[in-house]
Amino acid sequence: MSSTQAAAKQISATGRPALMPTSAQNETFANITYHLDGELVPVLTLEIKPDEPVYFEHNIMLWKQPTVNIGMKAMKGAFKRMMAGLQVFVTEAQGQGMIAFSRDGAGHIVPLHLKQGEEIDVREHQFLAASRHVEYSFSRVKGVASMMFGGTGFFIDKFRCTQGEGILWLHGYGNVFEKTLAAGEQIEVEPGGWLYKDASVHMDTNLQKVSSGLFGGMSFITNRFTGPGRVGIQSMSLHYPTME
Repeated sequence: MSSTQAAAKQISATGRPALMPTSAQNETFANITYHLDGELVPVLTLEIKPDEPVYFEHNIMLWKQPTVNIGMKAMKGAFKRMMAGLQVFVTEAQGQGMIAFSRDGAGHIVPLHLKQGEEIDVREHQFLAASRHVEYSFSRVKGVASMMFGGTGFFIDKFRCTQGEGILWLHGYGNVFEKTLAAGEQIEVEPGGWLYKDASVHMDTNLQKVSSGLFGGMSFITNRFTGPGRVGIQSMSLHYPTME
């Protein structure tokens, strides 16, 4: 964990969600050195080695050195993913040199350093890149989505470090804040506002009827997270359309 991440964790544990670091220079973890630059539309630059390939979301590469080769990586559970209408392959970078990524949207790139066995649940469509020891799978959440999206259901991406160390990079919209919850501690987040959570954090949907008397009422919906563990919050909420 870097010093800036440690500082953010300390602030988060004592009160309000803490702003995650917005830049990094020569940060090394899991044998990969990376840099985070830019303010409005940030750029992630990786220095990869022949024995440390990385995989990434389609169509996010900004530039690369010619010594970095691009290929395809088959994902675990390909048939299951195909039946769910999800991608079966991700793009992989191998070789020696630098490659940079940027998503077409104002936001905040967050690096999550993972130890063996650690698992992160991520909001769909927010994955940016990951190192080779990070396994990528998914789960479908029906109960929460039935209330959020009229019963259509939605998917959560799941990332797990299978051995050694791994890094997962995410793109949050707006700025990204992190709250570390104690066991039993809760926080409620607008449904489009959560970005990631530790697998140990339980998420459910809280529906509250808000009435204005003679003028009717409305439903006020939040996602309720119960610790222990981290919750990442993005300040720009997104609501992706979903399909059965």
